[in-house]
Amino acid sequence: MATAIPCGNTVVTGLGPRLLSSLNTNKWRISQARVSTEIAALSFSSSSIFPQNLTHLLFNSWSPKIPCHHLARRLIVKAARDYYSILGVSKTASKSDIKSAYRKLARNYHPDVNKEAGAEQKFKEISEAYEVLSDDEKRSIYDRYGKDGLKGSTMDMGDFTNPFDLFSSFFDMDIRNRGARNMAADGEDLICNLVLTFKEAVFGVEKEIDVSRLDNCTTCDGSGAKSGTKAYTCTTCGGQGQVVSSSRTPLGVFQQVMTCSACSGTGETFTPCDKCGGDGRERKSKKISLKVPAGVDSGSRLRVRSEGNAGKRGGAPGDLFVVIEVIPDPVLKRDDTNILYTCKISYIDAILGTTVKVPTVDGSADLKIPAGIQPGTTLVMSKKGVPLLNKGRMRGDQLVRVQVEIPRQLSDEERRLVEELANLKKTKTLNGSRR
Repeated sequence: MATAIPCGNTVVTGLGPRLLSSLNTNKWRISQARVSTEIAALSFSSSSIFPQNLTHLLFNSWSPKIPCHHLARRLIVKAARDYYSILGVSKTASKSDIKSAYRKLARNYHPDVNKEAGAEQKFKEISEAYEVLSDDEKRSIYDRYGKDGLKGSTMDMGDFTNPFDLFSSFFDMDIRNRGARNMAADGEDLICNLVLTFKEAVFGVEKEIDVSRLDNCTTCDGSGAKSGTKAYTCTTCGGQGQVVSSSRTPLGVFQQVMTCSACSGTGETFTPCDKCGGDGRERKSKKISLKVPAGVDSGSRLRVRSEGNAGKRGGAPGDLFVVIEVIPDPVLKRDDTNILYTCKISYIDAILGTTVKVPTVDGSADLKIPAGIQPGTTLVMSKKGVPLLNKGRMRGDQLVRVQVEIPRQLSDEERRLVEELANLKKTKTLNGSRR
């Protein structure tokens, strides 16, 4: 079996004990001494082709029993491909050429796209090559010392980024950069409060509210640029709208993508408008007619679309949210869709029964109190409550709690009549017990 022996950036294959021991000196056309001298010349200490331990192996195991042309056929030296040839660029290629080559190859050999055998390994080689050649410091070391230089420097070969992470971050960032220029921004939402009376909240009302908001600047028509001037490419980010911050740590190089502070991510800079200061919007007051539906309560929020702040650079306007606050009624209380009310009657009315007038959200209404009603009893006035929100035909009830009042003081006549009633009750009870 043939033996593969690594030699620096090369691989020597085809040398085996049986091969080396089967050499025939009678068929040699060159002397063993000459061959030994030539191989020894390749084994000096700084050679990356034949290290000294390989020369020692060759001399100790070599027996001249095979023709030299057979040996030449078996002795194969494979040089590892360098990063430039992997990407298909010259050693003088610019960063943009390297980036373009990586984009093309990475797309072709990504395992999700290319299912052929060896595509994933090829993709990893492409990513490794790009990571070195796209970094000025790593590329300089590689040009001078090769891969061994990278291994011996502080940038260990183990610091390479996951090739799939590199691919993802590379293309994601590129997509973001393409959309950064003239990036539209939606307007902010606004919130305002609206105070309603108890009945307005129950039955709904139409109100006119005054809103202070940011609207498109009438001077620059929302562009933010001074009249008569033009926008130009941002010199800080080169029109990308983002800048990349790199920091080197013992774990490798970390990169952070941030929005360009000079152009706020638009990729362009311009002379700001005198009226809006470059924002493209100015504050204005607008009256908005708002229809409040029946059944709202404190804390309810109404949404008015596109009545918030205007967007920037053609962005959609925000929305207006109106928060409802209801003034409580001194008599009627609300429990969801029901109205609560407490009705006070005398003990005589509780005994004999009566009809009383009670307040409701619809006005005063008659309520019949049955005779002998007990204190704390709740009577239901159907469909006298609050309409269900967005279902105006459905209403809650008004719940009337009956409270019987007992007098603290009685007149002489009232006391006499009550005592007679009590005696009558006792007599009736005794007669009933005798039977």
